[in-house]
Amino acid sequence: MSAPRRPAEALGAARGFLGTPYRHQGSRRGIGCDCLGLVRGVWRELYGKEPEDPGPYRTDWAVRGGPDRLMEAARRHLVAVPAVETLPGDVLLFRWRDGAPASHCGIVEEGGRVIHAYEGAAVVSSSLPHAWSARIAGAFRFPE
Repeated sequence: MSAPRRPAEALGAARGFLGTPYRHQGSRRGIGCDCLGLVRGVWRELYGKEPEDPGPYRTDWAVRGGPDRLMEAARRHLVAVPAVETLPGDVLLFRWRDGAPASHCGIVEEGGRVIHAYEGAAVVSSSLPHAWSARIAGAFRFPE
């Protein structure tokens, strides 16, 4: 059985965002994006139109607690996969504290890396150290 096409397509789209400056609530390749904006931008490249508008959110929205908006949206629009079965191009959500909402996301890269928007810098591909792996709150695949 061959691997699904969508993760490979998503990885290609995510790589196109590398070097894009960090911009809170942005989602435009080469112009600016945050971690959610990276996933939104990849979605647009795969499907043309986003499934919903995330609405405004503060940089500290997850620190304040409340609903797990990122996880809820991922469950509505992406396909959950076990974290141990992720492929390059799948989406990872991270939760930095137990019981807190997921507050960061990125796209699995080859070689144990993740592509994500790094606040104060840009979209980068960085290693996925054990400390981050231990904080994976969910893994998802873009639908075929």
